[in-house]
Amino acid sequence: MPLVALIFFSVSGGAYGIEQLFSTSGPGMAILLIVVTPLVYSVPNALICAELGTAIPVEGGYYHWVKKGLGKFWGFQQGILQWICSFVDMALYPVLFTSYLQSLVSAVAPGKHVLFSVGHFQFDLNWFICLAVIAVFTGVNLLGAGWVGESSVVFALICLTPMLILTVVGVAHLASHGINPVSSLTSSSDQSTFNAFGSGLFIVMWNYSGWDSVSNVAGEMENPRKHLPRALSIAMVLIMVGYLLPSIASLATGSDGDAGWKSWQAGSFSDVAKQLAGPWLQVTVTVGGMFAAVAMFSALLASNSRLPLVLAQDGYFPRWVAKESRRYRMPIVSIIGSSAIYALFCLSSFTNLVIFDVFLTNIGILLEVAALIALRIKEPDMERPYKIPGGWLSIGGIVLCLGSICGWAAWEQYSQNGTQAVTYCLIIVVGSCLLYLPLERWRARKARHDPSLDLSPGTPAYAQWLTEATAHALVGRN
Repeated sequence: MPLVALIFFSVSGGAYGIEQLFSTSGPGMAILLIVVTPLVYSVPNALICAELGTAIPVEGGYYHWVKKGLGKFWGFQQGILQWICSFVDMALYPVLFTSYLQSLVSAVAPGKHVLFSVGHFQFDLNWFICLAVIAVFTGVNLLGAGWVGESSVVFALICLTPMLILTVVGVAHLASHGINPVSSLTSSSDQSTFNAFGSGLFIVMWNYSGWDSVSNVAGEMENPRKHLPRALSIAMVLIMVGYLLPSIASLATGSDGDAGWKSWQAGSFSDVAKQLAGPWLQVTVTVGGMFAAVAMFSALLASNSRLPLVLAQDGYFPRWVAKESRRYRMPIVSIIGSSAIYALFCLSSFTNLVIFDVFLTNIGILLEVAALIALRIKEPDMERPYKIPGGWLSIGGIVLCLGSICGWAAWEQYSQNGTQAVTYCLIIVVGSCLLYLPLERWRARKARHDPSLDLSPGTPAYAQWLTEATAHALVGRN
């Protein structure tokens, strides 16, 4: 259950934040996207994670999958791009926490109580609350992935209970008033079905991404080869139901008014709860949203902080980045350093966050697909405790699903938002490719003096490390 909860918060955190999908695409299309997207996006992604995560259950997960399947260059791109992507993604969750909090305590609103300024940056009460959230859950992460998983179980109960109450109240309202929750397919009569689907696709992909995150702490799980596939399947059902039922129930408020689906934005379920049952449920849902935000931060910090760790172990970052605490054997520098970066990014606003996040996430997913194919060809005899059934026919279906939906989503965003967001992402990708050259020379120079540092695929040092790390994962540190 701790592993299920860790996956749940790495991907979802509950229906909090899905509201904008309905105002963007309409209730009918939103429900369709919630049901269809996991079948063509999440299930293929989770199947890849189950096969590669049980074949190579080591710290740094998908970084090592890509490195072993495609080589050092693409492994570096996978690690550095996903870590850079986390800068803006992780900063969102403390800000989301304060957004829910300010609906209860208006004094914490951004800019209301500015303590001091440095240039264009204002350090207000809102930012210091974000800093406190980051500090608390950095401390939890320093105790180990086991503590993160156990605390995630408690947070899951706190987050899901308000949504369960909202679902019961909303469904009863639908039944008693004879309301059809999906009377409208799109958000307006002017919006085409094709446009409604494309407009909501990035939102729902963001809410269904992150299945590979838990692989980064596989070296700290108890027997991931046994538990990971089952935990992924349970989390898949939990997340899909967790989006679908509260959303349908909330449509009982209709389309008009402050709580109507046409005006829904992130956090609107609190207004829905107030209209359906009064202030008591509004406060309950708001508190649930606050805990969902911090639990997602905690779970994703456990994953993202392992990326600089493995890059340092491979020689691309200084060795002190991989320093571990003596008592809990956690990557103390990597965790604290990542949290410090996230705290700084909390000072900025992120208008293109979802586009930026999903674009880079999809690059990582496509690299994992390529690694899966490469390892099936190069190492057909590799031990795979879980193997995707159906052979090459199933892999062809995975390539078709993920390639099509990633390509379509990118094209839709380019069509609607122009070249700005795509240009920013391409600049980051090109910059990452150029960064590899000097770092690889630096790494190779160090490896010449100490061959044990050369963890390139195919070297004796890498083969020994992979064997020891896999054996270590079968026992688990936590």
